[in-house]
Amino acid sequence: MSKTTRGRRANVVQALKAEILRGTLRNGEQLAGENELARRFNVSRGTVRSALEELKLEELITTHTGVGSFVTFDGVALDQSKGWARALADAGSEISTEVLSIVPVDHLPADADGPGVCIRRLRRIGQHTPVSYEVATVPALGPLADLPDTGLVDGSLTASLEAAGLRGVSGEQQVSLERLDADAAALLGRDPGTPFLRTERTTVNAGGDFVEHVVSLLDPDHFRLTLTFGDPA
Repeated sequence: MSKTTRGRRANVVQALKAEILRGTLRNGEQLAGENELARRFNVSRGTVRSALEELKLEELITTHTGVGSFVTFDGVALDQSKGWARALADAGSEISTEVLSIVPVDHLPADADGPGVCIRRLRRIGQHTPVSYEVATVPALGPLADLPDTGLVDGSLTASLEAAGLRGVSGEQQVSLERLDADAAALLGRDPGTPFLRTERTTVNAGGDFVEHVVSLLDPDHFRLTLTFGDPA
């Protein structure tokens, strides 16, 4: 390894280590992907990978290489940790979000305990036909219990969760094909029976506590599910 490469790796290690130690990157929080880190530090993916190995040896991080799944919109990967609206905006997509309702519910899904709040939203490309319908349920804790009256923080469910001190770090997602029933078809401007991609995601925090449950119906003309495996080249 050249002296220049060693210096660049050291810069990456020092920057990420500082963020971890001062709490900017919190315990259990997922780091950005190799490509994003490489762009951030203006280094190669190999340098990033080497820096992450060093942080792993210092027991500051753990990694699970080459395994994952993510939803893409028109070929652009969506970072669900920061919310799809923000991810789509960052990717340059002109997406508008309409909040249909925010209502309290007596029980949380996914075998979680306690009351919750249910948020229903539509997303459109610009002002055109909706491309997704989403039903999200979060625990009625702290400021989240007031969402039916206050609305989402900055129009974002992710920001609302963060304001309540909740951050999802892991979970489970299931994907299937669903034919729209009459109600969903009317909301999405499609014919009943139209096939849509259905994703169901349950997210928990670093302590294993319930954070959110989201069911999304996604237009397959724009959305895809991508699975990755193996060690990327």
